[in-house]
Amino acid sequence: MTTLVLDNGAYTAKIGYSHENVRFFDPSFRCSLVFLRPHSVIPNCQFRSKTARLKTFTANQIDEIKDPSGLFYILPFQKGYLVNWDVQRKVWDHLFGKEMYKVDFADTSIVITEPYFNFTSIQESMNEILFEEYQFQAALRINAGSLSAHKYFQENSSELCCIVVDSGYSFTHIVPYCRGKKMKDGICRLNVGGKLLTNHLKEIISYRQLHVMDETHVINQVKEDVCYVSQDFYKDMAVAQLKGKENTVMRDYVLPDFSTIKKGFCKPLEEMNFTGKCKTGEQILRLTNERFAVPETAFHPSDIGIQEMGIPEALVNSVQNLPEEMQPHFFKNIVLTGGNTLFSGFRDRVYKDVRSLTPTDFDVSVVQPQNPICYPWEGGKLLSENPDFDEMVVTREDYEENGHCICEEKFDI
Repeated sequence: MTTLVLDNGAYTAKIGYSHENVRFFDPSFRCSLVFLRPHSVIPNCQFRSKTARLKTFTANQIDEIKDPSGLFYILPFQKGYLVNWDVQRKVWDHLFGKEMYKVDFADTSIVITEPYFNFTSIQESMNEILFEEYQFQAALRINAGSLSAHKYFQENSSELCCIVVDSGYSFTHIVPYCRGKKMKDGICRLNVGGKLLTNHLKEIISYRQLHVMDETHVINQVKEDVCYVSQDFYKDMAVAQLKGKENTVMRDYVLPDFSTIKKGFCKPLEEMNFTGKCKTGEQILRLTNERFAVPETAFHPSDIGIQEMGIPEALVNSVQNLPEEMQPHFFKNIVLTGGNTLFSGFRDRVYKDVRSLTPTDFDVSVVQPQNPICYPWEGGKLLSENPDFDEMVVTREDYEENGHCICEEKFDI
């Protein structure tokens, strides 16, 4: 029997069979098939474009949209929880269907992720859809962080503890694991994710330069291309106020027009024009302190009025809620996953801040995997090859005989 691993994130779905290297669709590069990475990373949503209002595009069909300005997103997830099943079904139909994975449900089991402490009603709906509608032969519902921890423990067999920081689209979760089990006393959720950062950047740019409140797709790309995490916020803020070439923070970002410029890009420093008028035909965003002030929200949410701890503080707080003799082992094994960790300087800043909040006799080590977005998927692939895998899943026969209660017993969500 084959196993399909689906890390069903609120922004992208990471999907592939556990036994093969699979295709990679990248919405940001706007090309349909790139045989580079061993995972498919696909937008987990539907789109409508301003120009083709009546047509709905699903998942990686975003490539077919000629003009993605003013793209309208229809998301299955709201505030981190799966609430729009109609949209989710359409995305899954597309992923499992003949255009992509050609899933033979009669001979396939599925490993699928869901958020921590997911609502029972959502868990039950997912059981029904997986077993009754799609008729998978077996299913395992699990948290993405548990898959990341599984992979980390496989790669570092001498370690017994790790703490996973999963900073995704809706939330940042901080979850300690010991011997493969999550320690519920230390789980912490911050309501800061990629969506909040993109929306904050949209507001700043709209207030200072250009109305971009409808341009989520474009501004998300701007965020990924030019934002970085500052190692010294006040020093960078001082540099950002300097004039001309002394201002090393300033960057000009050329916005796409979707006819000649298909994808926005950051101008090289030598081509930047400090005197005023830029080349006609190019629409330019000049970004200074936004570059580091937006990601700073993850470290100081109170900057924009969210009364919560930042990531390093929450991480230290989470570890301090655990038994004292275990604490050094967690500080030594901090694992960063999720798309926000890709900001330049993110790992170094987490290390610097955690180090300053931790007793000096503790070692601090922060690990950022090569591909933090697909790390849980890779963990799912490893888990499906585990000899105990058959004990973890719920088979269709089990479900038909015992209903939801068997899933509640077996899945530790």
